[in-house]
Amino acid sequence: MSFLYPGEYIDSTYSIDFDKLYKEGYRGVIFDIDNTLVTHGSPADERAIALFKHLKELGFSCLVLSNNKEPRVKSFAKQVGIKYIYKAGKPKPSGYRAAMERLGTDTKNTLFVGDQIFTDIIGANLTGIRSILVAPIDPHEEIQIVLKRFIEKPVIACYKRHLKKVNK
Repeated sequence: MSFLYPGEYIDSTYSIDFDKLYKEGYRGVIFDIDNTLVTHGSPADERAIALFKHLKELGFSCLVLSNNKEPRVKSFAKQVGIKYIYKAGKPKPSGYRAAMERLGTDTKNTLFVGDQIFTDIIGANLTGIRSILVAPIDPHEEIQIVLKRFIEKPVIACYKRHLKKVNK
């Protein structure tokens, strides 16, 4: 089951210590959009804009990787000034590899941040990049995502038990 487990599980994208990650040698960050950076379908807000400004100042290259259609993904990416890939086919590794190619990074210096295990985290793990799972911003989601969340709950519970054993 370890391919289902994120490298880390953090409450919010906005509480990730990107300064520390940059010092550790990471140079590229691939993000999911909806419920990772903003609520589903929302434009970039002040918090997202400030985050990407800070990431650029640190020296990170960033990209949003989404299974959504181009108008949604392009609009968000333009607002925060980063690259994007739409209809990415997550969790297939091909989208993640294309993202690293566009960023000029590789599996050793790239992170992925997303809110869903069965698309975001599995894809990052299959590709061999560090994955960070964040809690979804808004619990009100489309039915197909609600069903995935129901299946994710026991996986997250197992992951937390696994961490307790490892950290003893």
